Amino acid sequence: MVVQTPTRQYSIEEYLAQEETAEYRSEYRDGEIVPMTGASINHNRIIRNLSRLLEFGLHEQPYEVFLSDLRLWIPRYQEYTYPDILIIKDQAIFQEGRTDTVLNPSIIFEVLSKSTSSRDRGDKFTYYRSIPQFQEYILIDQYQIHIEQFSKTPEGNWLFREFDDEDAVLTLASANCQIPHRQIYERVTFGE
Repeated sequence: MVVQTPTRQYSIEEYLAQEETAEYRSEYRDGEIVPMTGASINHNRIIRNLSRLLEFGLHEQPYEVFLSDLRLWIPRYQEYTYPDILIIKDQAIFQEGRTDTVLNPSIIFEVLSKSTSSRDRGDKFTYYRSIPQFQEYILIDQYQIHIEQFSKTPEGNWLFREFDDEDAVLTLASANCQIPHRQIYERVTFGE
């Protein structure tokens, strides 16, 4: 007979205190603290490329690009997470009493890995959709040229598009920005 030990439940305060001194980041999932895994070189290359391209493409628009060290709080689901890239329109809205945790991304990018792909497509997308300002979700595959784009329509529905062509261009639906796929995947070597 296998006896399962119940997972310890942490308060939000315990999690935030731990994060302030931790050597590595963790997510908070409704009372559970989940350590984040390290990222591959391709993951880092894609994030670097996207950051540069988004900063350039959104220049002089009311958007600000933030990388994976900025924490996002999703109150409805009691979830703290660190999206790979989040873009905030106008001013950041912070969780009460915090200056390191935001509530209002308009656009989120996640670079898919084998260990996070299902969660990024499933629970995380469900949770992100509870954010009123959230308008667009882009998933980038690091193992092949493949991009999935979800855009919120004015009626509140989500439009799905996917691309596998390195000569195609990702056009953000919620901002005036176009990014060639070839540049997103610059220096990415598949099979690493």
